[in-house]
Amino acid sequence: MPRPSLPPAAALLALALLPGCQAVLTQTTSAVAGIGGAGVADSLGANAALTTGIGLGVQALGRAGLQYAQRKTHGAAQDRIAAAAGPLPVGGTAAWKTNHTVPVEPNERGQVAVSRVISAGTLDCKEIVFSVEEGEGAKATRAFYLAAICRDGAGWKWASAEPATERWGSLQ
Repeated sequence: MPRPSLPPAAALLALALLPGCQAVLTQTTSAVAGIGGAGVADSLGANAALTTGIGLGVQALGRAGLQYAQRKTHGAAQDRIAAAAGPLPVGGTAAWKTNHTVPVEPNERGQVAVSRVISAGTLDCKEIVFSVEEGEGAKATRAFYLAAICRDGAGWKWASAEPATERWGSLQ
């Protein structure tokens, strides 16, 4: 009796829910999507060229979907940091943390400090330094980054075009 198999989307979700599997998720998303697309094309009785085209199209769509989810996750982290730093005076510090509902990336935490105000007229902005802390106890590490935030109505929003290429790559 054949064993039931997981659809590609369910397999990706299962990988995302396992701790430490974000790297696996990133590396395998396009491969699983390509296999799924090839399977769909094969079930339709398509020729080899059409099967390849469908597989590559689904693979590109899967990769784009993962990058979209990563951009949304990064935006949420930026919003949390900006919200924590916005009300602070120069020299003030506060804690920040994320709690992602979809675990595309791990939850993060750290501290944020306002290093200077860079306002002119009605433009109300601040330069901030924030840390990202990982691990616990003796294995804890911290990395530091510099960014700018600006007032947007009643709240604060991220204003840096490239907040930290090392941290988020090209996927702000």
